[in-house]
Amino acid sequence: MSSLISKPCMDPELRLALGKVSFPPISRITPEIWKAMRVANATPPSFLDDQKVRGISHREVRISSQDGSNHEIILSILQRSVETTEPRPCLYWIHGGGLHWGDRLHTLEFPTDVILECDAVCISVEYRLAPEHPFCTSVEDCYTGLQWTSDHTQELGIDPKRLMVGGSSAGGALAASIALLCRDRTGPSLCAQVLFCPMLDDSLATVSSRQYVECSDFVPRGVFEDSWKASLANNGQNSNTVVLPPARVKDLSGLPPAYLDVGSAEVLRDETVAFASRLWENGVQADLHVWSGGFHGFDIFLPDAAVSQSSRRSKLMWARKVFQANSS
Repeated sequence: MSSLISKPCMDPELRLALGKVSFPPISRITPEIWKAMRVANATPPSFLDDQKVRGISHREVRISSQDGSNHEIILSILQRSVETTEPRPCLYWIHGGGLHWGDRLHTLEFPTDVILECDAVCISVEYRLAPEHPFCTSVEDCYTGLQWTSDHTQELGIDPKRLMVGGSSAGGALAASIALLCRDRTGPSLCAQVLFCPMLDDSLATVSSRQYVECSDFVPRGVFEDSWKASLANNGQNSNTVVLPPARVKDLSGLPPAYLDVGSAEVLRDETVAFASRLWENGVQADLHVWSGGFHGFDIFLPDAAVSQSSRRSKLMWARKVFQANSS
């Protein structure tokens, strides 16, 4: 089927660089795959040492989940080691990993940029993963961590007017979901949401979801199918709340300004564009960037490519602008 559908090609520099690195091709998420990916994507012990060298401090807090279990949610708090008496902006970050793998110190490239360039605090949440836990549990863990952050802004040295949520891929789905919960529950006040190559729509009914189905497409359709299938299998069965994928939510009004970006050569392109359009329809300001030839997560996997550098600069400039606009 894929050979009959034309599609935008991968950026030549990205294609060349991708051929020189050893990313294993994945077409589906089987039990063997997600278990292996958890091992492969575990944050190395040297990560925090590297952050310390860059002048970034780290500490952890553990908070109780709100589902009646004994589960503790771990939050990593990262900020510049230099002390200040002024309250800092905050990026509340949610990692990616197809809802199946990754941890709170995974894919912190953008948060690190924001810490160093905007003098922000980053709080990154460790949420429970599929297939052991459904989507609503992942969302509630993230929301609980955000609520704790909002309740402790003074002791954390955070400016409550400059609280931003963000995430990439699966983290983008969760960030969009907790922004909706903040609205619906009159929860923490957010200045913005940043959604990078976000998983928003489990229907996978777009043109781009039919264009990118081969292993050579880096992260093809089957990966997202399996991710959503496992995460939504028991969604809400053991919870008082059923949290839907963001694209299923009919009313997107009353949300904070959004920054969305995605590659033109990936499965999630069209659902990201559609979500931005629906935000505009509902009166929400949204900045949308579709990066020519970008595959899923291109700026994370190949950060030195020209298009990756442009993407990272654009994200950082937007975050800085939002923080400055909301400063006291």
